[in-house]
Amino acid sequence: MINQISSARFDKGRGAQFNPPNRFLKGNYIQEQVESVDDWENEQLNTEYIYDNSKTIVNKVTSPDVGMLFSANPYQGCEHGCTYCYARNTHEYWGYSAGLDFESRIVVKKNAPQLLKKFLEQKNWTPSVISFSGNTDCYQPIERKMRITRKMLELCLEYRNPVGIITKNALVLRDLDIFKEMQKHQLIRVFVSITSMDENLRSVLEPRTASYRSRIKIIETLSKEEIPVGVMNAPIIPGLNDMHMHDVLRAAATVGAKWAGYTLVRLNGAVGSIFKDWLLKAFPDRAEKVWRQISDCHGGQVNDSRFGNRMVGEGKFAELIKAQFQIYCKKYHFNETKMEWNTADFKRIRNAQLPLF
Repeated sequence: MINQISSARFDKGRGAQFNPPNRFLKGNYIQEQVESVDDWENEQLNTEYIYDNSKTIVNKVTSPDVGMLFSANPYQGCEHGCTYCYARNTHEYWGYSAGLDFESRIVVKKNAPQLLKKFLEQKNWTPSVISFSGNTDCYQPIERKMRITRKMLELCLEYRNPVGIITKNALVLRDLDIFKEMQKHQLIRVFVSITSMDENLRSVLEPRTASYRSRIKIIETLSKEEIPVGVMNAPIIPGLNDMHMHDVLRAAATVGAKWAGYTLVRLNGAVGSIFKDWLLKAFPDRAEKVWRQISDCHGGQVNDSRFGNRMVGEGKFAELIKAQFQIYCKKYHFNETKMEWNTADFKRIRNAQLPLF
């Protein structure tokens, strides 16, 4: 049975509604919930940006079921505020909470382009696809000002190293000019994450993301420019958006998406308590049912870390979702061609200067 954490007011401007304790910090002070008597004392939560000089930017991905070998994330934390985001737990490594901190205290890796250039110059680097946004969205709002993602794309184009992108933000279209140049060399593919077509659901589930209409427009624009583009219907949350899969895939296929994927929600680490609290406040009438169905997909738990199971779940409901996905992919001709990446043209440019900031 799902137990209620808080009856406090629901903040529609944020995904997480509180800050759970950081498992790595002892004796840290947090406000887990806003007591009604103190509502008037709490100011609106503003986003804070922490500028960091990181030591690395490209990470090797060891998980066999995420579809990437290397990832690069210019930002840690994500202002989009998606309640279910598995990456929330990584914010604890920076000394913050996986809850409100994750979406309001954004670490900006301002030296990411220099680090990427250094990485690509390594003698032992064998050119391979680097996935941007493997953890947090590389086109979240601060990118409009910082342009770190764009500078990294410019480097990958210069070095002829392929890039995969997944995003929920319409800002991705700003870099259409670079994508067109990269596509001439088969260096780019973009996936757009679309959870549903219901804007009322998006406004509470993914409060600071682009509208679903805007995301469909992203696919349409990229497709018309012959940029390889796909749709990621993820995560599927039983009782909230599982019945929307058909509409999402149909809409994406209609405007030119060629590939599709999905995952079942899994509430790893601190995400479990964050999502439970949000669910009770946002959908109190169906919270019990949703929680139970999520558990049914993961052997009685809300998370399963086993490779091969964690992304697609198991059990009758998980099998139904998988069967639906296969039917819709066949109907709308998704995943019929394999994306061919060009790594043969990779080149090192040791004396080239980094694009000016």
